[in-house]
Amino acid sequence: MTDLEKLAERAGRELEYAPAPEILRWAAETFGRKFCVTSSMEDAVVAHLASRVFPGVDVVFLDTGYHFEETIGTRDAVEAVMDVNVITLTPRQSVAEQDAEYGPKLHDRDPDLCCALRKVKPLEEGLTGYDAWATGLRRDESPTRADTPVVGWDEKRRKVKVSPIARWTQHEVDAYVAEHGVLTNPLLMDGYASVGCAPCTRRVAEGEDARAGRWAGRGKTECGLHG
Repeated sequence: MTDLEKLAERAGRELEYAPAPEILRWAAETFGRKFCVTSSMEDAVVAHLASRVFPGVDVVFLDTGYHFEETIGTRDAVEAVMDVNVITLTPRQSVAEQDAEYGPKLHDRDPDLCCALRKVKPLEEGLTGYDAWATGLRRDESPTRADTPVVGWDEKRRKVKVSPIARWTQHEVDAYVAEHGVLTNPLLMDGYASVGCAPCTRRVAEGEDARAGRWAGRGKTECGLHG
């Protein structure tokens, strides 16, 4: 076990019940500029939390080429109003180049490959210069995320993975957004409970799981960024 792995394991235990700002402050003090926040721009809660304890923190956004206009607009607004440094990552191929090589609408025929090309690989490359990264994962989002540690070890990327709001409920997220006027994706007010790429995201019905609108009708529940 490497020193970073030991650090992540210890911090996960010690910070399990710590407030989100304290978890982020630990990450900022431990890793400095080797720490970043990743955001899908569904909302800017973690970016906002991080900016308060680490002004100018890098916020990494994956522009897959398939995002809703509202998602790109949220990214631009975050960059304009928050004390953060937004870094936009893009896949090696444009959508047109990918269509030329793999055929059109790869997301319909092989969504796992599409996610690998447009999300997983770009993030792996984009995180190269960091030792730790923060996510907005929450345990109440889906069964696959129920065991998310507030600080853990990302074995795939060999980095410390920080999930400062892992213990938060949707109610707590909503309360934080309301109290601080945090930017959120407008689609959240239009029937979308979870916002991903436009071709693979739909509105959810009353009582459905928050992520039921992602890859609806398929067995797929995660894009591969988180396992």
